[in-house]
Amino acid sequence: MRGWRRPAAIAIVGASALAALLSGCTAQGSVSIDVPAQVEAALPDATVSELQDAVNAAMTATGSTGAIVGVWAPWSGTWVAGLGTQGPGGAAVTSDMEFRATDVTRAMTCDVLYSLAADGTLNMSDPVTTWVSGVPGYEDITLRQLCDSTSGLNAYTPVLQGLLANNPDRVWNPRELMAYGIAGPRLNEPGATFADVDTNYVLAGLAVERATGQSLTQAIAERVTGPLGLSATGLPAPAPAAAGTNALEGYWSQRNAEGAFTCTDPADYTVLSSSFGGANSGAVTDITDLGRYAQALAAGSLLPAGDDRFATPYAVTPDSPTWFTAAGGAYQAGSLIGQYGATPGYIVGAFADPKTGMSVAVVLNNSGGGKNFGAWLAWELAAIASKAPAAQGQTSPEAGLPWTAQQMRDNIAGNAICAPPAG
Repeated sequence: MRGWRRPAAIAIVGASALAALLSGCTAQGSVSIDVPAQVEAALPDATVSELQDAVNAAMTATGSTGAIVGVWAPWSGTWVAGLGTQGPGGAAVTSDMEFRATDVTRAMTCDVLYSLAADGTLNMSDPVTTWVSGVPGYEDITLRQLCDSTSGLNAYTPVLQGLLANNPDRVWNPRELMAYGIAGPRLNEPGATFADVDTNYVLAGLAVERATGQSLTQAIAERVTGPLGLSATGLPAPAPAAAGTNALEGYWSQRNAEGAFTCTDPADYTVLSSSFGGANSGAVTDITDLGRYAQALAAGSLLPAGDDRFATPYAVTPDSPTWFTAAGGAYQAGSLIGQYGATPGYIVGAFADPKTGMSVAVVLNNSGGGKNFGAWLAWELAAIASKAPAAQGQTSPEAGLPWTAQQMRDNIAGNAICAPPAG
C-alpha cells in the first residue's frame, strides 16, 4: 500500500496529457440551460456557515482531509469553496481543483445514447446485441435497460476491487470488465428491478462507440461537455494520470488486519487509470462544471423537449422511500435529479432541481466510506440551501424537500468510518 504521497513526476505527466486531451475538444454548438437566472451574490453568511459545518462534519466522518463544494440557489446566491488540505499538513484545497466525477460519468454516457436516439442513429429499445458484439444470449436486454440499470446483469467491481486496489495504474479493456459482468447467473429478468450495476454503463459505452464510430471520449466531448461549455470535464485517456493539472489529491482508507479503517494513513490514489471506471465512472471534472452539468441533466438540456428518459423511474431498493428512484443513468430524489458515487480517492454527489435551478455539487477526497456519503452530503446541502432567504427583489421557492438536513447529518454520523479527533 502506498502512503500519503506518490511521485510528483508521474502526476505531472498524466495531468499534461489530460490537459492536451481536453483542449482538443470543441463544441459543435452551445446549449442553454432553462432554469431561473442566478442572482449575482454570495449566499448569506448564516447559510454558508451551515453549509460549511455540514461539509466539515462529512470530512471528519470519511477521513477526508479536503473537500470542494458548490451551491447555487438562483433566488439567493452562490457559495463555491475549497476546504481543508491536500493530505495532512498539505497545501490548502482550492475551489478550482479537478477531481474524478465518479458515477456522474454514467449520466454522461447515457446523455450520448439518448442523443443518438433523438437523432435517429439508434433506438433505446434496440437489443444490446445490435450494438455490442460478443454478448450472445442477451438479445432480451435493451439499451434503455442499460441506462435504467435494470438489465439483470452482475457488477464487475466487487470481483475486481482487490486487483484495482493493488494496481491502480493497470489499464483495463472495457470488454475485459464486461466479461466479468456477464459471467454467472443474472440478478433478475431484464426490466424487473433496478440494481446498482457498473457493467450496464460499460456496455452502454461500447454501444456508443459502435454507433458513432468514435471513442466514448470523443462522443462525450461532442455531445455533452462541448455543447455545455464544460472545459474542465472529460473522459481521459486510459494511461495512469491525476485528474488534471491542478488535481485534488485523492485517498482511500481501507480496513487493516484488525478490521479498523486506516484513517490516519490512507493510501494515495491520486494517480489512477480511468479505464477501470471508463463509461461508468472514469470522467474528470471541477466543481463549477459539475454544478452546471447537474443543472443541465436535471433540466434535460441536451435532449428534445418531451424526452422520456426519466418518465418511468424504478425504486432504488425495495426499502427505499418513494421519493428516491432511478432512471436514465441518474437518480431522482424528491424534486432533485443527479448522480453520486465513489471511485478510488473520491466521493462525489451532484444534484439539481429543474424547476428552481438550485444545484449542489461536492467532492470529498477519501473514498473509504463509500458512495452513499456523496448522496447524503449533497442532500444535506440541498436541504440547507433550499431554505436560503431570497435576495432583494427575489422570491424563495415554496416547494420543500422530503427530508431534513438533520436526517442526512444523522446518516453521515451513523455511518462514519473515522472518529473525530480526541479533545
